[in-house]
Amino acid sequence: MRNTEHLEDAVEDFTGVSIYAAGALCWRVKKRKLEVLLIHRQRYDDWSWPKGKLDKGETLAECAVREVYEEVALPITLGIRLPSIRYAVKPGLKEVHYWAAAVDDMPPLPDGKEVDAAIWCSPTKARGLLSNPSDVEPLDALLAAHEAGTLDTWPLLVIRHAKAKPRSSWTRAEGERPLAATGKRQALYLQRLLMSWGPGRIHTSGWMRCISTISPYAQATKAKVKVVPWLTEADHKRNPAKAASVVEKLLMRSSATALCTHRPVMPTVLATLANHMGPELAAALPVHDPYLAPGEVLVAHVSVAEPGRIVALEQHKPYED
Repeated sequence: MRNTEHLEDAVEDFTGVSIYAAGALCWRVKKRKLEVLLIHRQRYDDWSWPKGKLDKGETLAECAVREVYEEVALPITLGIRLPSIRYAVKPGLKEVHYWAAAVDDMPPLPDGKEVDAAIWCSPTKARGLLSNPSDVEPLDALLAAHEAGTLDTWPLLVIRHAKAKPRSSWTRAEGERPLAATGKRQALYLQRLLMSWGPGRIHTSGWMRCISTISPYAQATKAKVKVVPWLTEADHKRNPAKAASVVEKLLMRSSATALCTHRPVMPTVLATLANHMGPELAAALPVHDPYLAPGEVLVAHVSVAEPGRIVALEQHKPYED
């Protein structure tokens, strides 16, 4: 299954949209059968997916995680991106973005303030219960991914370090060049964004601008940080194959991991990723310099069933002043 909608979302025309919202289709497998989590909202007397409106300054990914926790008290991390939907509401056009989220636990009993019931059910039953016909679209995508074996994944997050001070204004060692003021704000933005996937390990260039980019997240979460010399510009230039080897080894992991590096290293990183996905998905990878903007994140979803195989991609633009 091609899963590149998220890349297209990065440049999608949002003209006419009045309300943005996000949520998740929580799923699990019980007795070899797929189940999804539906909620009932007494205010609207409808069955739907956990979702809600975007708060000011919040990313869609953050919104999806927050809304699931607020509505069913389940902490989640995001899996593959599912189709977004649009429909008319009184203020105008509403657009809801969805992710898949693997969940093992039963949700606690709803508090009744917004949600008065939450049930696990088969996709077939869910299709019959959903009140909004457009909510079937992300369900169909989730079911197709399950049948194709591409639903159960873990994320490898590729981060280009945040905006640094210009080379032209820096006279000391290149590895010591720090983040600019905007870059520091991007690092704080990344702290929140990365929590949507919860990488427990970060492999990073040891140069100051990379360390400063990932430090807010690492300090907030106690994620383990490994400094990898081959991810610096200088060591990569001497031996690009070593940087490629780092990426190869990370793809053999099975838990959420992040990699932070520099623009000149990106072609090697992206070429290595391309070798682990089908040609149609590889065609969606960034191919033009600068590949990723400072502070931008590429999320590669790696199959659990087929170690090393990337089955979906999504990009998240950086914070901009």
